[in-house]
Amino acid sequence: MEKKARTAASISVCLTLVPSLYLYCLIERSGSQVLNMAEGDRKEPINEQVVANMYTAMRSELNQIYSKITELEMDASEHSLVVNAIQPLDQSRRCYRMIGGVLVERTVKEVLPAVQRNKEGIEEVIARLNEAAEKKKKEIADFEAKYKIRIRKSDEVKDDGSKKEGSSQGVLVGPAGSSE
Repeated sequence: MEKKARTAASISVCLTLVPSLYLYCLIERSGSQVLNMAEGDRKEPINEQVVANMYTAMRSELNQIYSKITELEMDASEHSLVVNAIQPLDQSRRCYRMIGGVLVERTVKEVLPAVQRNKEGIEEVIARLNEAAEKKKKEIADFEAKYKIRIRKSDEVKDDGSKKEGSSQGVLVGPAGSSE
């Protein structure tokens, strides 16, 4: 009975924060096997499925980083537009700014430095995220090399599909009932 429960058990991935160290855990739901993968203590994965799951998780993390970078670049672009729009204006002119969902009336003199500081902060975060993306890309490349992972390109997939389609294609003659 216990063996049946083990075969039906699935593996989950968790991320635990230990002081200044991320600890990746692969846990079998039955609790019989635990595989900790800390930066200094990496063990070999259990099987190919675990390797594939880890690879997918790493690619997903990289995609999340890229989407956050894109989002922040859009915010930085909006901040640049605002700075360029209000910079030539009179410093005592009325200006409205949205702060936490509330529209607040200020002057250009008060708003311009705040928007510029926000833009600089966003650009710093973008730079840190770019560094994190580069580290993650290197980690993925090392993982691919270690486990000899190949990504099937779309050209290879299309070639497989075109062989099947070629055998079922017919000849198109012309419209039916046309006697010209």
